[in-house]
Amino acid sequence: MKTVLLTGAAGGVAGMIRPLLREAFDRVVLSDIREVADVADGEEFRPAQLFDPAACARICEGVDGIIHLGGFSVEGDWATINAANIAGCYNLFEAARQAGVGRMVFASSNHAVGFYRRTRRIDTERRTRPDGLYGLSKAFGEALGSLYADKHGMRVMSIRIGNVGDMPLDERRLAIWIHPEDLVQLCRIGLEHPDLHCEIVYGASDNDRAWWDNHVAYGLGYAPKHRSEDHVQHALAEQAKLEHDPVGDLFQGGSFTSNGFAGDLDRL
Repeated sequence: MKTVLLTGAAGGVAGMIRPLLREAFDRVVLSDIREVADVADGEEFRPAQLFDPAACARICEGVDGIIHLGGFSVEGDWATINAANIAGCYNLFEAARQAGVGRMVFASSNHAVGFYRRTRRIDTERRTRPDGLYGLSKAFGEALGSLYADKHGMRVMSIRIGNVGDMPLDERRLAIWIHPEDLVQLCRIGLEHPDLHCEIVYGASDNDRAWWDNHVAYGLGYAPKHRSEDHVQHALAEQAKLEHDPVGDLFQGGSFTSNGFAGDLDRL
């Protein structure tokens, strides 16, 4: 694995992991609809709109593996989510297949399972329960990865990312937080593990309050270096500043579940 494509390279998560990727790989191809201004040695920028199949083909040329962070990263209307996260995801997978790219790490999200209650501990065998159109698009990407692994022989890892940062910023994130170093470790497993076929793992550090059973990741050799409990006082102090959300505080997806909620809490 010498050359890796990183989509969504102008985003915040990409900015946190790019220095670590430069240390790990000979060349990192950066792609986004926005220009990346601080391209470093060992990096190359290729602009692309994911809903353009020809652009996806161009960014896949000469790469060995892909970390797909690109797309619309928050809740949005159907036209936006469909173009960026559904059609765009398909275009990238298909361009990768045609270019002979053997590995894909897909940045899924905790919002693919956001409607599980916080009292439930879940593994990746549970059905998806998206908490909005964004979460729905991530469930689609996981299914697309399964298709391309089984039908086309691509090796795929989908990472249901919690929240990436230097520390957890509230009580919810004590359960779902992942440090950038731990995220890169998972990405490298997806790009380099010799026995990987298609797996879904949770993007979380060593969190005592985790809602997720991440045994699949640990079985692949994941050994997170960071613990959310080391930042518990800061997180709880920040939590005290937040308003109570009568729906979002019940579910793992937080405010994504309460946005537009008109369901029956007793049935959930």
